[in-house]
Amino acid sequence: MSENGNRPLDVLESSVDTAVTVDLKDGEQLSGTLTGYDQHMNLVVESDEDITIIRGDNVVSIRP
Repeated sequence: MSENGNRPLDVLESSVDTAVTVDLKDGEQLSGTLTGYDQHMNLVVESDEDITIIRGDNVVSIRP
């Protein structure tokens, strides 16, 4: 664990309510607003069309 607060869950916490693009293992990309997550890094992403729950083990990367 780093001393500057860059643990994965800290980064997720600071990204809540911001626009993100999530890259998945199958090559798909999902974009929307990160509205929630849990300790397993499961994500809730909202777009204009819907709300998507993404299992944390399918996530390759999350970026602004």
